[in-house]
Amino acid sequence: MAGIKEIRTKIKSVQNTRKITKAMEMVAASKMRKAQERMRAGRPYATKVYEMASHMMEANPEYTHPFLIERTGLKAVGIVVVSTDKGLCGGLNTNIMRLVLNRMREFNDKNIKTQFTALGNKGLGVLTRIDANVVSQEIGLGDKPELDRLVGAIKVQLDDYLAGRVDAVYIATNRFINTMKQEATFTRLLPLPGKLVDPYQASSADNEEKESVTAEHGWDYLYEPDAQTVIDELLQRYVEGLVYQCVAENMASEQSARMVAMKAASDNAKKVIGDLQLVYNKTRQAAITKEISEIVGGAAAV
Repeated sequence: MAGIKEIRTKIKSVQNTRKITKAMEMVAASKMRKAQERMRAGRPYATKVYEMASHMMEANPEYTHPFLIERTGLKAVGIVVVSTDKGLCGGLNTNIMRLVLNRMREFNDKNIKTQFTALGNKGLGVLTRIDANVVSQEIGLGDKPELDRLVGAIKVQLDDYLAGRVDAVYIATNRFINTMKQEATFTRLLPLPGKLVDPYQASSADNEEKESVTAEHGWDYLYEPDAQTVIDELLQRYVEGLVYQCVAENMASEQSARMVAMKAASDNAKKVIGDLQLVYNKTRQAAITKEISEIVGGAAAV
């Protein structure tokens, strides 16, 4: 059995660790609320851009943007991987990277080349270790997503898609469900569906209602400089808005997962401290009993 001094040292060490995890839990809880507010604040923007793009596509059926053209016989795809910059957030990054690697394996089995854009340090680290083709990256995003920093990395994939070097672009991220649940998702970013689908509607019934409303109206716009230029710019903003929202959702998921993970660590540390205290008391009691026995034995010998 370990000595009293060693057990006391272990108890002190675990207590210090618990102080750290408790502080990190409180910090993550504070950041989580702000991240969720930013995530929810970004959804109306994405919804409004969706509405404008849908109306303009209805008003100009003769023009089809390259983002809307389906391509057959995929030869190469681009994958945008959204991860965190820091760890200690449970299995958040593990789940998303496992999903990405499974999809990558499926593409390789079909002789489809893959190229990656890494948004976040953890995802970049995994992609670098497996020697994946990383064409762009952006790390150190902080606690608040900035569209200006994301556009440069995403533009590489968009330009490759327009140039025909990739036939589809996918994005892998964690979608925020609630504080206790975050879902790893792998969705197609490009080409966009023929009828743009708003990913932030509450249910399919809402989508059907919105489509019926759109069909009942005839949209007529005056364009400056022309319809094609406006639609091109609007769809570009639409795709960028989707990526921004994915990053915001991932950041909200990160803080929620970190808060839950640190709470679990604090609870486990408390349990370990209790177990060590019990061992410490038993060891101390055994030592005292031994000393008393030695004193009594010595006195009897005299």
